[in-house]
Amino acid sequence: MENVLEKILEDNRKYANYGQVASYIPELKKARQDDLGICMIDMNNVVHTAGNYDKKFTIQSISKPIVLALVLSESDWEHVFSKVGMEPSGDPFNSIMKLETNNTKKPCNPMINAGAIVTTSMIKGKDLKEKEEKMLNFFRKLAKNDNLKINYDVYESEKATGDRNRAMAYLLKNDGFIEGDVEEVLDLYFKQCSIEVDCVDLARMGVNLASYGLDIETGNRLIDERISRIVKTFMVTCGMYDASGEFAIKVGIPAKSGVGGGIMASVPKKMGIGIYGPALDKKGNSIAGIKILQNLSEKYKINIF
Repeated sequence: MENVLEKILEDNRKYANYGQVASYIPELKKARQDDLGICMIDMNNVVHTAGNYDKKFTIQSISKPIVLALVLSESDWEHVFSKVGMEPSGDPFNSIMKLETNNTKKPCNPMINAGAIVTTSMIKGKDLKEKEEKMLNFFRKLAKNDNLKINYDVYESEKATGDRNRAMAYLLKNDGFIEGDVEEVLDLYFKQCSIEVDCVDLARMGVNLASYGLDIETGNRLIDERISRIVKTFMVTCGMYDASGEFAIKVGIPAKSGVGGGIMASVPKKMGIGIYGPALDKKGNSIAGIKILQNLSEKYKINIF
């Protein structure tokens, strides 16, 4: 399998030349454009890796489905979805437009920045420190990695350049979708996006979603089965930004991308996949990563449709 993965990586490495690393967060500009790695973990806990699979990068928007799972596990679901919608937006991930133009003014879904900021605001805790520890421990639990930590250089870079997210958050506060201190919510949001992972961490989280919330090593329940279904559904409909429809047709598996270059994919009852390729297309997705997933979907017939 490693040889197959290495060949697929090499066949698609050329596509990195057609993308660009994220530049609007200064720290992300330091990534090597031609890095490319993959990890696959199947339901028997067999791990396959290739390329730069152990390269560390920040999780960015891949954090959104994980935080959604956390919030759904400790809050009334009707309350959660009264604050954030369930529909694809059709707009870029950082768009503000629909906060003013849709009838409800609430964010379309938890996978765009506006919706994710609302979701983050619902993490429970007596103060910012407790919320941060709870959030980080939840990521560690799903990734089976107690060493996950926040990259504070990226966090400071995001915080210094996050005015668009700040504008969204204050609009959301004004319209009643965020409670509490806006700057504290944003601080937690910037930290969640700055959690440092590698392909193995993403594949582990992906396979634990693929198993409907069961730890494939121990059989212990990590998250509720229904929550895992909700999260994977959002990944299918909204996980690849405003390219989610095309991705569903060409690849057909639940996935979530991040502008750090990562993609977490979860093939129900089969496997989790983590990919790193920091060269992005114009929609913010790893350009070579999508091609790799398309090849894997075709070769191993893992399209869920």
